[in-house]
Formats: sequence, C-alpha cells, structure tokens
Amino acid sequence: MPPDRSRLLRPQPVLALLAVLAVACIVVFMTIDARGKWSFVLTFRGTKVAAMVLVAYAVAVSTVLFQTITSNRILTPSVMGFDLLYRLIQSALVAGLGAGAVVQLDPRLRFGCEVAAMLLFSGLLYRWLFFGGRRSLHLLMLVGIVFGVLFRSLTAFLQRIIDPNEFLVVQDRMFASFNRVDGSLLAVSAVIVLAVSVVGWRWIRTFDVLALGREAAINLGIDHQRAVMGILVLVAILVSVSTALVGPVTFFGLLVANLAYLLIRSHQHRFILPAAVLVAVVTLVGGQLVLERVFAFNSALSIVIEFVGGLFFLFILVRGSTR
Repeated sequence: MPPDRSRLLRPQPVLALLAVLAVACIVVFMTIDARGKWSFVLTFRGTKVAAMVLVAYAVAVSTVLFQTITSNRILTPSVMGFDLLYRLIQSALVAGLGAGAVVQLDPRLRFGCEVAAMLLFSGLLYRWLFFGGRRSLHLLMLVGIVFGVLFRSLTAFLQRIIDPNEFLVVQDRMFASFNRVDGSLLAVSAVIVLAVSVVGWRWIRTFDVLALGREAAINLGIDHQRAVMGILVLVAILVSVSTALVGPVTFFGLLVANLAYLLIRSHQHRFILPAAVLVAVVTLVGGQLVLERVFAFNSALSIVIEFVGGLFFLFILVRGSTR
C-alpha cells in the first residue's frame, strides 16, 4: 500500500525531520576531523555553533513575524534599514577613530553601542510614525527605505574619504562572519533573545490572527495597532542583536522563511516559526561545515547565502508568489 501523502506532509513529521537534520549537522560540525584536546575543540567549535544557532533563531523569527504583519513574503526587516545603518556605523567608526583604534575597541562596548544605535533609530521611527497620527505600516516601510538610501549614501561618502588601507577593515566588517564572534557576547545576546522569545510566545495565537489581515484581525477583537507595534519592537531587538553579533545577512531571512512556508503546509505560527528556525540552523551549520571542509575557508558563508538568497528572491518573483 503506498504511503499516505497527507500524513507525510503534516507539520509534525516535517518538524521532526528538520530537527534530526539540525542535530546531525551540529554533531558532524563538532566532531569531524577533531584532533587534539577535546576541551579546546569543543570550546572553539561550540562558540561558533552557539553563534550560528542564535543568529539563525533571531533572523528566522524576526523575518516570519515581519512578513506576518506586512502580509508580504518578499519583505524582510532589512527593508527598515538596519543592515545599512550597521554598515554606516562601521564606516563612521573607522573614519572617526581610525582602523587601529576600532580593532582594539572593547567588543562589549562596540556591541552595546551598535545595538543601542539600531534600537534608538527604530524607536524614533516607530514613535514618529505611530504616535503622530499617521499610523501607517506602509508609510513606515517607505520611510525605512528612504533612510536606507541615506545610510548607503553616507557610507559610500565615508568610504571614499578614508585611507585605502583602513577601507580593508571596513570591507571586512561589511559581511557577516562566524569566525570572529566574541564568546563573551553570546551570553548577553542569548539572554536578550530569550527574554524576547518569552514575550513573543505569549502572543503566538495573536500572530495567527494578524496573518488574516488588518480588517479581519480587528473584527476578531485584536488591537491591531498595539499588536503590530509590539511585534515591530520584538523584530527590532532580534535584528539589532543578530546584526551587532556577526554582521548583516540581508537575504538569509527571506530564504529560510520561504523554505519553511514551502515545507510546512500550515499557517499556524506554532509550526512555521520552529520550522524556519530549524531550516536556518541547517543552512548555517551545514553551510559552514561545507565551507570549512570542502572549500577550506576560500569564501565567506554570508556571501554564499546572499548569492543563493538573491537567486531564491528572483525565483519567488518569477513564480508569482508575491501578494
């Protein structure tokens, strides 16, 4: 008797398969070609795995929630200008302090300043647009895009006036890297992400209602403006922590969120969110494993992800999956 396809396509078996793949990728990454003292190997590789899992979780959850409130599966939080603000901060630090001072800067101080700057920017933007009588999510995204263009222009200007040797330092920080993660920042980042997750889990049913659209959510008794504002704050915190920890990954969220939608034939966020997180973990850990063992660090994982994510973005547009 052939297998029942409807049972195989249920969310639970898919989630179980993704969980097995994620654990397998982590185990292989931690143990393959391991030589020397295990205490050093586990600490060295464990730091990178912890950073990848943390970033995978933050990017996947923030992207799915942002697409839920915007009702659009080709938008990501990067449309708000977070990535470009991060690049402007890096260029401004090198232009103002010099590459030597930036390299020697305390990573905890730099992490705190970068997170604070991105949260301050998002806070001012939300307050200006949501408490000034405008209250338009589309206007918020449009203003975010305009600020992104401004940040890109200022970054290009700063990169033209700095020393060419110092430009190499800026260029190195323009792409996400899991090989230079400071272990002391992981605990702080994990606590922040955990606190956001506890708050977000209490709204898990609200996410499903918001996915129905603004009018339907209001008719079902949801305070739409308050719920959207709360989710935007959660998204801003997750994106800020992730970007400050490893750097910007523009198309990564788009890639893992849409793969989760394809694999999980359900609109319930209790299935979509863990699926997106597991796909992100498999992508990051598996990709870093292939990069290190097959290509011998000849490229940065973020560059490969941006390339694949860009192609996937074009595939979605051609397929007509946009709403």
